[in-house]
Order: sequence, then C-alpha cells, then structure tokens
Amino acid sequence: MQKEDIQLQQVIVHIMDSSAGIPVLSDQLLDWGSDFGDFLRAHIFRLLESDDARDCVFEENSVAGELIRGLTPDNFVEVTGKIGEHLYGIMNRNIEIPPADLVIARCRLNQRDYLALLKMNYKTSYTHMTDSDPWGNTNSIIQQKAILPGENQKLSEAALIRLEDCAIRLVEKKYEVNGVKTNYFSQMFLECRGPMSARSRLSVVTRAVDDVQKKYYNESEQFEVQMETKSIISQALEEGHMEIPVLMDKIFREQEEMKEEVVRKLDKYHLSDACMEPVNPATSRKYGKQNLVTDTGIEIRIPMDQYQNNDRVDFITNPDGTISVLIKNVGSITSR
Repeated sequence: MQKEDIQLQQVIVHIMDSSAGIPVLSDQLLDWGSDFGDFLRAHIFRLLESDDARDCVFEENSVAGELIRGLTPDNFVEVTGKIGEHLYGIMNRNIEIPPADLVIARCRLNQRDYLALLKMNYKTSYTHMTDSDPWGNTNSIIQQKAILPGENQKLSEAALIRLEDCAIRLVEKKYEVNGVKTNYFSQMFLECRGPMSARSRLSVVTRAVDDVQKKYYNESEQFEVQMETKSIISQALEEGHMEIPVLMDKIFREQEEMKEEVVRKLDKYHLSDACMEPVNPATSRKYGKQNLVTDTGIEIRIPMDQYQNNDRVDFITNPDGTISVLIKNVGSITSR
C-alpha cells in the first residue's frame, strides 16, 4: 500500500493548548486541500509502517472507545469535540503533557473505514515579522511556540482506529503523571491495552541474548559472538519474519544451557514462542551492519552480507592474544 491510497473523508482540528485553560474546539470541518492532505496521509502512513506502533483493543469501559463506536459521518463534529474535551481534561490535570493540535481524520484504505487521531505536539521555532509604518518597514525575528511537526517528523502520540471492529494501532510516549512516567495516551485517554511493539520485542530478544553471551564469554571472544548473532538476526529479518524458537536454535546450536537461560528471560515477556514480523525496512537495516572499534581507535563498519561471505573478512587470533582483521578480495578503496 502507498500513502496515496489513503482516502481522506472528513478532517477537523481541535486546539489542545493547556495554557489557554479551555480547549478550542472547531465546529466546522477542515478543507484539507492537496498539500495539507498529503501532509496528513504521510503521518497516517508512517503510523501504519512504524515498528514502534502497538496493536491494541479498547478496555470495556473506555470513554474514548464508547464515543468512537457511536461515530457517524453526520455526528463527526460533535463526537470529535467530545474526544477533544476528554483528552484536554487529562492534559489539564497533568502539566507535563505537551500542548498540541489534535487533528482527527476519517479516512478509508483497503476498502475499510478508519479514524486517525493525530496529536501534533507544538515545537518552538523562529520566523520573521514585518512592521510597517509611515516611515518604512521594520523586519524582526520572533519566536513561534506553536509550530506543528513537519511531514517527515514522527508524531509522539497518534492512533489509527479501524471503525468496523475498533482495532487500534498506536504510537505513544511516556510523560510524568503524578510523579510517575506513564503511557497516558493508551492508559488514560484511549483506555486500551495491547502487546509491546515489534521494535520493543526485538529489543528485548537481542538484549536477553547479549546479556547471556556476556556472562558466558570473555571480553576478547564477545565481538565475534555478537557478529555471528547479528548476522543470524539480519538473515531472519530479510526473510520477513522471525520465529523465536528457530532463532534461538540457530544462535546457540548445541549450547543448551545458554539457550535455556535466554528462554527463561523471554518467558517473562511471553516472547519465548513468539513470531515477529517487522514491517519497516529501517528496522532490518539496523541489523545489516556491525561497527567495530579497536583499542587503538580504528573503526570498521562491516556489512552483514560481507561478513556472511567467508571470502571477504577473517578474524585471526594471534599467539599473543591480539586479534588481526583480514579484509580480502577488495577491488578498490575510496577515501572519505
């Protein structure tokens, strides 16, 4: 799917500026036009493609869920205003939550209707201003404190809700609520629950493997083990899915004690039997190369496909314990 496939139907913006004391709710739909329409599609598409997004469902007594279930094209302005009031009430009680414009869009993709909730937190920037009087123009630079995120910037909090079954896909950031960092967007505003994001699950898996390998291997052995592990994960991601039991077998082979220790760690997160399918190419690219730094300050970046090719890179342990890196069959070298 491409972002151009997202068909916008109704759009409205409500101002959630907590310094104002009350939300500024719109009573008219927004004429989004071609440029602003592309802006909205880009943010909705980024949410669909994000491996930081979680797939959630509403809790039984969710206020937002009840409002969204009753949403129709005819009551769109009224219901979205109530959604805005609900969010503003939470923001007003918790000053650490940043002010924003709440853009709500009803849209259609893949023959299904969705509701996008895009909380566009304000950013501070500078622009020029011209004052004119009978003696001429005076140009000055002023600070703007309500600049919206750009088309290529990630939103900290956003949700895309499939209207036929209220399935939710969301991204969020923790802010301080009563002295505790809290995912207020899911827990207090939408009142929904769901598993960790694909990126978080992958991070838990790699961290568990890394912790156990550091426990069993000495420092001089760890870099080769980590290279091999990253190579195995990279190959799994290239295939488009990663079955954790299969991955553990490939990483640890006959090292049952180490594998069992990692599995125990993953069981705490219900990940030992999971299958992950990251959708964003950026996630795979992270595992497509390995950066090495020697104690003498030399830095080497090795693509995994070159590491997997035995004719390209060799690591040789010398009799005195030092390590030599042999890069073979190089056609040319470019200085950068």
